[in-house]
Parts: sequence; C-alpha cells; structure tokens
Amino acid sequence: MRLDVRTVRLRLAEPLRISRSVTAERDAVLVALRHDGLTGRGEAVASGYLRQPTELIRRELVELRPALERLPDPDQALAELRRGAAPFKELSAGVLAAVDAALLDLAGRRAGEPVHRLLGRPEPVAVATARTIGIEPPDRAADRAARLAAAGFTVLKVKAGSADPADDLARVRAVREAAPGAGLLLDPNGAWTEEQAHRLLPAFAAAGVEAVEQPIAPGRPDALAAVAERSPVPVIADEDAVGYEDACRLAGRVHGVNLKLAKCGGVHQVLRIRAALRGSGTELMLGCLVASSLGIAPAVHLADRARWIDLDGHLLLAHDPWQGIGGSDGIVRTPARAGLGVRPAPAAGR
Repeated sequence: MRLDVRTVRLRLAEPLRISRSVTAERDAVLVALRHDGLTGRGEAVASGYLRQPTELIRRELVELRPALERLPDPDQALAELRRGAAPFKELSAGVLAAVDAALLDLAGRRAGEPVHRLLGRPEPVAVATARTIGIEPPDRAADRAARLAAAGFTVLKVKAGSADPADDLARVRAVREAAPGAGLLLDPNGAWTEEQAHRLLPAFAAAGVEAVEQPIAPGRPDALAAVAERSPVPVIADEDAVGYEDACRLAGRVHGVNLKLAKCGGVHQVLRIRAALRGSGTELMLGCLVASSLGIAPAVHLADRARWIDLDGHLLLAHDPWQGIGGSDGIVRTPARAGLGVRPAPAAGR
C-alpha cells in the first residue's frame, strides 16, 4: 500500500457561532491509500478544541507511512487497527478515524461492496439527520428553520449558550413556531452551570425541546449524571464522552452519548462503544465536526445503529468537494457504490 496526504481548506457558507467559538473555515487533511490500482480515502479535519491541529495530523500521517506501507493489504491493516496494534495505537483520535475510513473504503472497493455491508448491514442506510442552527437572533433562526423544514428536515438542533439564557429560549420558541412539525434538539456546548441546567431545562422542554446535549461544562461526569437524573428531557453527553472509557463511565447514568468519529477514533471504536453500552439504557447519538461528505460518510454507514443522528457537517460548507451521501433534503444515505461511495463533486478543483 502507498499512503498520500493532502490538505485542503473547507469554508462554511456562513460562520457558525456556538457558545465557545465561531467557525468560518477549517483545514481537512485527505488520506489516500493506494493498493493494486485502487484508492481508499479518508479525511481528518483540524480542531482546536480537540487539540488536533493540521500540523499534528500531517506529522502523524507522515510518521505512520513506513509502517502502514509495509502491511500487505487493507484487510491485514484493518485487523491490526482493530486490535490496537502499533503503529495505530499511537495515533490521535482524528487521525485514527481517517485511516480507519480510508482502509474501509479501500477494502470495500476491493470486495466490490459498500462499507455498510462490510460492517454487517446488508441493506442501504437512509436516516433523517438534524440540521444545526447556530446562536443567532430569533427572527433569523426562524427564517432558517422555515426554509429547512420546507426542504424536508424533520429534526433541527438549536445552539444555546448566550450570555442571557432568555435569548436562547427566544430562539428556540421562534424555531418551534416556524417549524412546528420538526423535532428539536438543544446544544449549549457545556455553557451552563449545574444550577442553571436544573432551572432552565423545564422551560426549554415546555418550548418543545426533546433532548439536550452537554448542558454543563465537561470534566464533572457525576454532575452531568445528576442533571440527567432530574432533567425532563434526555441528556446526551458530548464533550464528556470523548472515547471508550468516558462512555463506559457514563453508561446508565445519562440518556445518550454523542459519538463523533474524529473524537472517539473511528468506525470500529463506535462499534466497540455500542457493544459496551448495550443494555445500559444509554443510547447512541452520531455527531460530526464540520467536514466534507468524505469525512461524514463513514458515520452514515453506521447511522441506523443510533437513536439520534446529527450528520450535517457537509451541509454547512460553501462548497463540498465530495458528494454521494445526500442530506440536503434532511436524509443522509449510503451510496450504492463500493467502499464509502463518495466521489469528487463537480468544480471541486476550482
């Protein structure tokens, strides 16, 4: 196998504001694995919050190259990756997820099968995804919600964490009025105190919110569990559920964990966490960072295994350099093509 690395810049159609930051663009590092005339691809996006800068991603991939290229084929490499062997165990989560995706893409292309079949799901996957509405004035959020509902979205995720929680409540109420048929998720990104969460969640539940992600700052899982115990809506851990150990620590104590491939380490880590949570009462959410269709595709192949789906990162871009998983009508789908099934979008080279 041969490993090639390339970096591109992804720009959002509009800046996305959440409680801790505003995102207008980010780097995506493309991983290409070539073997016997076929190429498998994956994507690692840079993230300051996850401490995965572009330079670190590229350096890890360059250091991985000699050991990876010594492996005879993608199937052997996937077996080594699954058992946590060197050199994979030293990789950061985002890089591991990208390499995992590229290997699955390549293995699927060799077998002539889409990735979901390699993962034990014979039927194509098609699920409704949430669409994110950032921290913005209520009238603008309402207009956006109405347009998204008209396009087919049945789940909307509203960001919260304004200096005045009343502004967040006004935004949610405006979205509810503009899209009365849509399910509502709320995501303060850890902006509230425990006391605020206990006080505010009943009001947001009354406004139509059906679940909340990470209402309080991460780092105190016992406090998050206490919030979940009293919450009128399901509480989903995100920043407090980085990987396997975090998810196991929260099993049975929160209603859900938001697994992002770039955060937990890829497809096989999601499957491992899912197995560990089975029977605990804690369900899965599949989330994402802002990424292209290539970066989102691996999670789409897993999407029928989760209760909540938030795979809209590619829909926030001004131009997505890849295509194939849909989403503009509120439904993400696995393509019928082998591997991950994505392909370059028209004008991707402009």
